[in-house]
Amino acid sequence: MTPTAKDRALEYVKTQVLTGAFPGGELISEGDIASALGMSRTPVREAFLRMEAEGLLRLYPQRGALVVPVSPDEVRSVIEARLVLELYAARKVIGRGPDVCAAVFERLSAELQRQRDTVAASQWREFLEADRAFHAITLDESGNAILSGFYSSLRDRQMRMTGESALRQQDRVATILREHLAIAEALRDGDLPRAQQAVQTHLASTVRAIGLAVDASLI
Repeated sequence: MTPTAKDRALEYVKTQVLTGAFPGGELISEGDIASALGMSRTPVREAFLRMEAEGLLRLYPQRGALVVPVSPDEVRSVIEARLVLELYAARKVIGRGPDVCAAVFERLSAELQRQRDTVAASQWREFLEADRAFHAITLDESGNAILSGFYSSLRDRQMRMTGESALRQQDRVATILREHLAIAEALRDGDLPRAQQAVQTHLASTVRAIGLAVDASLI
């Protein structure tokens, strides 16, 4: 099915916001988006309204739409949720035995390689997708479909927090890859304390990279 103009406008603007191409605090206009996409303002306005309902934009009549900045409270909430879910998933995967751990390691290794490939090609959006997929594997293998689904629902918030701009920080990508490998290897070895420490270390460095004032004791 061919996407409607509204769908195309929504996909474009949302992707720009989530990846940081439209950074928090920036004012964007219906006219500029409509011109960029070669369409009228009406579908862009509808897309703006949808994104305002999702909390990503704040509309100002006659002025445009403000990209709502990521707040410390939002970061705190997402990190807390991730910490609870990923520690739980690590425990469940390891509890399912060596065969499951080996299978999870294979899947994690494949996503790690995809991350390396996208870095080599400077494909930052694809890297973010591979990063999301890497973390989703452990949740998928935890055996709890409800928690796995909830984790997936955090996708937009996570991508927005760790957008393309964050990946351009010096040594950030190398740190992510190193921390991901530590998580994968601990799960492969069935070492729960090491796996949980690796998850905590990774989330703590994520908070530092974002550069927002979040209480480190949360991690």
